[in-house]
Amino acid sequence: MTTQTQAENQVTPQTQGVHHVGLTVKDLPTTLNFFETVLHFKKVGEVPDYPAAFVTDGSMMIALWQVKAEDLIEFDRRANIGLHHLAFIVDGEEKLKGLYEKLNKADNVNIEFPPENLHGGPTKHMMITEPGGIRMEFIAPAK
Repeated sequence: MTTQTQAENQVTPQTQGVHHVGLTVKDLPTTLNFFETVLHFKKVGEVPDYPAAFVTDGSMMIALWQVKAEDLIEFDRRANIGLHHLAFIVDGEEKLKGLYEKLNKADNVNIEFPPENLHGGPTKHMMITEPGGIRMEFIAPAK
């Protein structure tokens, strides 16, 4: 293989990871409270006139926007194109269990399923819908 052909085969991705994820929510104060008090994200900014708030867990940022539609339509993961769910890494099975217990006591959190094995493997995960309507997965990768 020539040097030129080798260089052509070594394509570098055009991006370097996720900067932030933008989510439209039905109740910004409720969702912001969920991120701050339940998940312990830190609010790093806001635009009250928009209205929007920005939160981070130290690894990624999430932009939360208040929906403006009076007749909002809930997302149907089987019928709509868009965000199916947002997945977060949790540091180990014990932390995942602890998070489950906390979420199980939180107001207006719908737990789709508690921690279980992901596709029969050693990685554990759980799925919820937070009070603002965003479906979330929490994953504790096998170590």
